[in-house]
Amino acid sequence: MAQISTEVLGDERGTLLAFVESQRAALREAAAGLTEEQAASRPSASELSLSGLLKHVAETELAWLRMAQQRPNERMQGRTDWHDGFRLTEAETIPGVLAFWEGVTAELTAFVNARPSLDETFPLPEAPWFPKDAKVSMRWLLIHLVEEFARHAGHADILRESIDGTKAMG
Repeated sequence: MAQISTEVLGDERGTLLAFVESQRAALREAAAGLTEEQAASRPSASELSLSGLLKHVAETELAWLRMAQQRPNERMQGRTDWHDGFRLTEAETIPGVLAFWEGVTAELTAFVNARPSLDETFPLPEAPWFPKDAKVSMRWLLIHLVEEFARHAGHADILRESIDGTKAMG
């Protein structure tokens, strides 16, 4: 069961990273103990599955890391079907997605810890959903990841309970 994030007194960076990890853990735990078939099921009116959510959040974290690093996102190149970001394809498995995400998590944590300040900014790419010439801070990035992961952790809780009755925080 995910533990409640606590403040790392005097350490804003550590506190924000702890909150990001708390939401990651909630997502991982929602799929724990399920078969690949159960995790790929869509037990609600939504097209979301637990395995698809895990893949989506891992790739979302990588996308934001690459934006902050101002590097190309190697996972986005060549994708022709947006929906593949929300489902496992033939060769993908939950352990593989979790291992990939673990690597992204370690890279993001090291990158954030190496920044001299959470006030450091990076530009957002041109996209209809971003303001023109916008920049965001490392602090904003971490808060955004908490927001993104928390939203999907709620989805994951509903999906898991629909699959086998297991409740979050149970």
